[in-house]
Amino acid sequence: MASSGSGYDLSSSTFSPDGRIFQIEYASKAVENAGTALGLRCRDGVVLAVEKPLQHKMLVSKTTGRRIHTVDDHAGVAITGFVSDGRQIVGRARDEASNYFETYGTKISPEVLASRISAYVHYFTLHGALRPFGATTLVAAYNPATKEHSLHMVEPSGVSYEYYGCAAGRGRQPARTEMEKLAINPKHQQGGQGEMELIDVQEGVKQLAKIIYSLYDASKDKPFELEMSWLCEASEWKHVGVPRDVISAATAWAKKEIEEAEEDEDDDEEMED
Repeated sequence: MASSGSGYDLSSSTFSPDGRIFQIEYASKAVENAGTALGLRCRDGVVLAVEKPLQHKMLVSKTTGRRIHTVDDHAGVAITGFVSDGRQIVGRARDEASNYFETYGTKISPEVLASRISAYVHYFTLHGALRPFGATTLVAAYNPATKEHSLHMVEPSGVSYEYYGCAAGRGRQPARTEMEKLAINPKHQQGGQGEMELIDVQEGVKQLAKIIYSLYDASKDKPFELEMSWLCEASEWKHVGVPRDVISAATAWAKKEIEEAEEDEDDDEEMED
C-alpha cells in the first residue's frame, strides 16, 4: 500500500492503491494550517467566528483578507484556508442564491445552498486539469419557509454536513472538545425544557471568543483580528457582523475567564506540591 504520494499525487483524478486521493488530503492540510474558524448554532440564531492572522503591521485589516462574507440577506459564510480559493467559493454561493431566487421566486434554503456549494467544490476534485479548493466553508442560513436556522460545513473534498457546532483550521480539535461542553445540542439537554435550555447568540459570541483566545499562543502565533457575524432574531434573521462593542465586551470577558482558569490551575499545582 502507498503511504505517501509516490506518483499518485500528480492529479486529483487518480486514486492510490489504498484508495486515497492525495490532492484532496493536501488541500485539507492547507486548511489545517490556517486560522481557526468556528460556527455555533444557538437557540435563537447562528454565530460565526474566524481568527484572521495579521500578516503585516502595515496591513489595513478591516478591508483586507476578510474571512466572513454575506451571501444573501438570510445567509452568510465563513472561510478558512487559502483566502483566494475561498473567494471563489463565496462568489459561487452568491450566484447560486441569486439564480435560485430568480428561478423560484423564493430564498434558497440552507440545505440547498450547502448542497450546491459542496457540488461545486466536489467538481474540482474530479478533473486532472483542476485542483481541489484549499478552503473549508462554514454556512449559516435561515429558512423563511420553515422558520428554522442551521449551520453547515463544506470540506475541500466536497463533503457537506449539518452541525450544532463545527470548527476548521489549526485549532479545530481542541475547539470541538470545548464546543461539546456547551449547551447547543437539544438531545443532550436534561430537564425537559428543550430549546429554552440552549445558549443564545449573546452567550455564543462570548464562548467562541473564549475558545479562539484560549487556542492563541502569543509566543508562536501571529497577531490576529477576531471576525464575528451572526444571523438571529435580533438581526431580523439577516446575516450581519456582530457589533464592535459586543465583540470587545466578549473579548474582555474571554481573556478574564482564561486568566482566572490559569490562576486556579497554578493554585492547584502549588497545593499538590
